[in-house]
Amino acid sequence: MEHGVLVPPVYSPIPPAIHPRHEHFDRRTAAWAQEFGIGSNALREKLIGHEIGTFAARILPDGDEEVIALLADFVLWLFGVDDGHCEEGELGTDPKELVPELSRLLRIAQNPQVPMLTDDPLAAGLRDLRRRMELHGTPAQLARWVDALREYFLSVVWEASHRSKGTVPDLNDYTLMRLYDGATSVVMPLLEMGRGYELQPHERDDTAVRAAAEMAYFIITWDNDLFSYHKESRAQQWYLNVLRVLEHHHGMDPAQAMETAVAQRDRVMCLFLRLQARLSATGSPQLRQYLDSLAAFIRAAQDWGISSRRYTTPEDPADLPTAFRDTPTDDSTEPLDIPAVSWWWDTVPEGPAPAASHRGPALDGNRPAEVPHLAVPERVPAGRHRHTYA
Repeated sequence: MEHGVLVPPVYSPIPPAIHPRHEHFDRRTAAWAQEFGIGSNALREKLIGHEIGTFAARILPDGDEEVIALLADFVLWLFGVDDGHCEEGELGTDPKELVPELSRLLRIAQNPQVPMLTDDPLAAGLRDLRRRMELHGTPAQLARWVDALREYFLSVVWEASHRSKGTVPDLNDYTLMRLYDGATSVVMPLLEMGRGYELQPHERDDTAVRAAAEMAYFIITWDNDLFSYHKESRAQQWYLNVLRVLEHHHGMDPAQAMETAVAQRDRVMCLFLRLQARLSATGSPQLRQYLDSLAAFIRAAQDWGISSRRYTTPEDPADLPTAFRDTPTDDSTEPLDIPAVSWWWDTVPEGPAPAASHRGPALDGNRPAEVPHLAVPERVPAGRHRHTYA
């Protein structure tokens, strides 16, 4: 890592899981990327090597296989937009041109039959994704997916604005926009599709449930910032990362920024566990599945983040951790001093975190827990889409 600062093992009380056919999804997504010509040849080959099918297999370890494949293709497509259009493409520094381009793609997500961008590979891939989603999702799930895609597009334009000026946002703005530009919320409808349920609006729109989802997005994106910092800080182009925000606006050196960011994500992880336990105790079976999906997504991103070539960068090794720790560095129940998210703490009564329903075998003190790279879940994968809630 830049300046010799290493990413320490991070707190992860959620056990790993993966669909046993993860390699199949890697091959299938590679073929899909080639079929639609996602990104330049160089970018496409790079993305194919990132084991995105394995990532999807971790997110939905017991999910419908067609939805796992759909999720993998969609994640690769998102990287095609982010890496190709935004980070490495000319549009990434020209928000006024990026807005109409993303708006056209959004229109295709809403109505794949519109005669727009007919020769564009990303548009063709998006049409295919949308049509496949119609086979597995309800109209409400599809509408939420489009809404989340709009949020994501808005956030990458915001990022492009900073990139065009070479500026770094403050921590509050960065935190708020990171909830969206990490493309986490846009994945959530597929997690419901993959497990064959739909969370009802009165639960989804509940303030505490919304907070739980945002906490998951925060943990996933903060972890991503830790794991990707080596790759981003050594690249030539402009980059944005919580560690850079802390260094730039708070005068921290890299080691201090790392320690602070880890403590922030640990405090939110503790809060998420307390809220998950409280909501699971009184919520519907669908809500419990939703909360389980959030936890699985968190752990999937962690396992993929420390193992994918996207972040380990073997040509210039990032020296990422190969294990996780079983205790947080910060378990304070005080809200983070970040106005955009400090309200999360209002949704959880003060008190010690309950025993995590996802916790694996007991570990000794702060000893890092070795994590098998390809742990297989005990539950058998779903053979077809289902709408039972047992």
